[in-house]
Amino acid sequence: MPTSTSTARTHRRGWPHDDAYRPGRFTGWIVPLAFLLLVEAGARLELIPARLLPPPSELAHTLWSLAQRGELLPHIAASLARVAAGFVIGSALAVALGLLVGISRRAEALLEPSFQALRAIPSLAWIPLLLLWLGIDETPKVVLIAIGAFFPVYLNLVAGIRDIDHKLIEVGTTSGLNTQALIGHILLPASLPYLFAGLRGGLSLAWMFLVAAELIAATKGVGYLLSDGRESSRPDLVLAAILILALLGKLSDGLLRQLETRSLTWRHARQHADKAL
Repeated sequence: MPTSTSTARTHRRGWPHDDAYRPGRFTGWIVPLAFLLLVEAGARLELIPARLLPPPSELAHTLWSLAQRGELLPHIAASLARVAAGFVIGSALAVALGLLVGISRRAEALLEPSFQALRAIPSLAWIPLLLLWLGIDETPKVVLIAIGAFFPVYLNLVAGIRDIDHKLIEVGTTSGLNTQALIGHILLPASLPYLFAGLRGGLSLAWMFLVAAELIAATKGVGYLLSDGRESSRPDLVLAAILILALLGKLSDGLLRQLETRSLTWRHARQHADKAL
């Protein structure tokens, strides 16, 4: 008679999302393409007011006009540079402080309450203070994006370190590893799944904070296009900017996901081994 453990494993192997179903390469495009076709058809049949929701063909024409005038690429480049700088700075600080809080109870008692309070502050609330402190150039924009990227990375890394089996840490300590070697050989590798989850969440928030950042006296950027479309009552420009943000966010997340897959090959191999048992 099979044990409950073997029965549970049999059920897990039988789930359709594990073995039976293999999504196609373009499966994820079905829903957005169907939505765009419905909107286009609704606009053509005058079921959807174009002044509220312009058809995709008009959005394509708007993007093409911006590209022809040489305005599209500078806006995208400016936003990419800001997100990249803010994400790198925020993530690097989050990893450093997350390791410190994760391995030191004194640091946790000292810093954790402040971080939890700062995490609750909305992005727009930082703008007046950053303007007063840092002026209106690129610095406050990058700092605001870094704040958005910091907290998901920090929280996930601390959770990952706390979830590490203490026996691994004891083995490393008894083997004579110093703090630096313990971090490099045990803590970071064991918490990599949590770290990548935090990095992807931080990257997503970096794009969200970008819009707020580009409200700080910006003359270039996708967020500036949003503001310009609102002020000129052009829903096609607003939706075109939203579409650009969605595509840039998806592409950057896809790159980070590929890096995660390559870095966590050992985890996938272990999962396949567990399923085979």
